[in-house]
Amino acid sequence: MNALSDFFRLVWSAVKGKEQDYTTLGIKQSIVLLAIPMILEMVMESLFAVVDIFFVGRLGSNALATVGLTESVLMIIYAVGMGVSIAATAMVARRVGEKNYREAGSITFQLIVTGSALALLMGAVATIFAGDILALMGAEADIITTGLNYARIIFAGNLAIILLFLINGAFRGAGQPHLAMRALWIANGANIILDPLLIFGIGSFNGLGLEGAAWATTIGRSLGVVYQVYHLLNGRHLLKVTRENLVISFKVILRILKVSSGGMGQFLIDSASWIFLTRLIAEFGSSALAGYTIAFRVIIFTILPAWGLSSAAATLVGQNLGAKKARRAELAVWLTAKYNVAFMAVITLIFILFGEHLAALFSKDTEVISIASDALKIITLGYVFFGLGMVMIQAFNGAGDTKTPSIINIVVLWLIEIPLAYLLAIYFGLAATGIFIAIALCHSFHALVSWWLFRQGTWKKVKV
Repeated sequence: MNALSDFFRLVWSAVKGKEQDYTTLGIKQSIVLLAIPMILEMVMESLFAVVDIFFVGRLGSNALATVGLTESVLMIIYAVGMGVSIAATAMVARRVGEKNYREAGSITFQLIVTGSALALLMGAVATIFAGDILALMGAEADIITTGLNYARIIFAGNLAIILLFLINGAFRGAGQPHLAMRALWIANGANIILDPLLIFGIGSFNGLGLEGAAWATTIGRSLGVVYQVYHLLNGRHLLKVTRENLVISFKVILRILKVSSGGMGQFLIDSASWIFLTRLIAEFGSSALAGYTIAFRVIIFTILPAWGLSSAAATLVGQNLGAKKARRAELAVWLTAKYNVAFMAVITLIFILFGEHLAALFSKDTEVISIASDALKIITLGYVFFGLGMVMIQAFNGAGDTKTPSIINIVVLWLIEIPLAYLLAIYFGLAATGIFIAIALCHSFHALVSWWLFRQGTWKKVKV
């Protein structure tokens, strides 16, 4: 009983937020204090993905297909945001581990400058060519007509996406995951409230339809960024940006680009793989694409909390390497992996038993439900391996070794997964089912390769 009450006190402490020295605190306690807010942060992100598709699903298959296509292209923007976020976590964690808090603040400012410049450039290009991008992804004429304004609003608002990612990465690296959690809860909580209001309307306001979903997302994420910036500037926390940090340093920006390029690379490679698979799914009609979109959102609902738990490993690796405690960093990774595998095993069982019922929550179309259900049951057969792989990748990233995951992604996702998906879907005639099988097999293999390379220990020698 005492052990249970102690655990709940620890959980409450994690949610409430208290700055700790994670280079000396017990490893299990450190994982809980870091992972709980990270998991809750990702749970809200997951909830947003599911709620968003729930409301959009009421607008029909074309609206669902539009969101699926836009989301697959948006993965490139996510990739850049995640890449800079990885650099933020690794570099800030290393400086915090060294107790160099002033430099951590300077790096955070340079990260914001770098991320903003990249976001504005990408947003301008994507917004201008939104219609061409949707057509290139295989969208039919009526889907482009339905979703062009949706895509333009989402692409134009990508600055909020990038900043939300990278500042949260800095908070996590500094051991302040409760601030990252609150920022995402504000962002996605606002989006969940605004979604039905802006899509369907209220009172005399008739709603904006699919465009309303785009505005809800953009406004919500912008509010989250406002919260983040407030806490960086108010001077109350270990990580703070003061007036003396507000000097652009191209030397630091080059270091950020060097570290983040590997992070961007790994997610861009991953995103390009997902884009190809989405394009391949589109060959089998809007129902297949809608089913895939539903399954993908439900999968994200479970992947993101697991990713949140994995992120604890990144912070612990970065801070402990900064404190010259490589062995402690390694032990933290193995313990985090153990917890993550157990979580993913439970989710696998749930999807196998209730996949069809979950799919039916988002569509009334029997064909769409069938495809989504198959995707959930097949892809999640590799979930236990996914749980291991996520921790290994986050450990590399936390150490600043973003190159190794990029190489793994190229080999497994491009040279194996894409050809295998095409062969199974087209050559062997398995259609969408073949793509789901390829995803399950290749992401499981990806995890095993990551595990083997982590054991080699080269990540301990990386300088950031």
